[in-house]
Amino acid sequence: MTILGNVSGSPGPLAGRSALVTGAGRGIGRAIARWFLAHGAAVCLADRDQQALADAAAEYADLGRLATAVIDVAREDSVAAGVRGAALALGGLHVAVNNAGVADPHSAAVDQLAEADWRRVLDTNLTGPFLVCKHAAPHLRRAPGGGIIINIASTRALQSEPNTEAYAASKGGLVALTHALAISLGPAVRVHCISPGWIETSAYRPRAERVPAALREQDHAQHPAGRVGVPEDIAALCAWLASPEAGFITGQNLVVDGGMTRKMIYAE
Repeated sequence: MTILGNVSGSPGPLAGRSALVTGAGRGIGRAIARWFLAHGAAVCLADRDQQALADAAAEYADLGRLATAVIDVAREDSVAAGVRGAALALGGLHVAVNNAGVADPHSAAVDQLAEADWRRVLDTNLTGPFLVCKHAAPHLRRAPGGGIIINIASTRALQSEPNTEAYAASKGGLVALTHALAISLGPAVRVHCISPGWIETSAYRPRAERVPAALREQDHAQHPAGRVGVPEDIAALCAWLASPEAGFITGQNLVVDGGMTRKMIYAE
């Protein structure tokens, strides 16, 4: 576990709040960390990819007060040390965002899926958020105005393609874990779940890996909202859920997918 500090700060609607964001080295997690920093929060960026983490910290160093922690969410010793270090570096925790996860939903056919591969996905995508919540809960309970947990699930908790059993099970479990935690930790801690649909994350790769998004007109057109999602769609919702304005919401799964899970599709 590594902790680095930055003494700069920014005023904003999240000023005075501190957040731990896992999977912050790339993709949606990186966007959430940037959005929180830009809106005044102190943020600990956490990831097991040390190079991606260092790149994100360097890119965002001037946005606000930040720290970094190398955390493998599938290992309890790593999570315990990382959460403890984040709380120490930031002077407490108001928000924990569980974004880290195995990103590829596809695996072998179910009758060929190795138990080790099944467990790898469940350990990261479901047990990982549980471990973060377990170790963050004491800090979140002490947060002025109440603590907040935000779990990043997926619309694959609601619908599937073939050969995605482990991923779908992990994200469905995360949705259920959310409402269980909301009951167990409330009212001191509010617990939210966001299920993103198709989010194009090319702009939030490490800087040396960035390429233009390869999207077609039909990719946008199949969304009732008229476009593929961007990481800012998720980051903005996270920031609102972390604010007092969302104080009457807990235990919910908020689907952010441009309407795709509401669209009926028939073969012509």
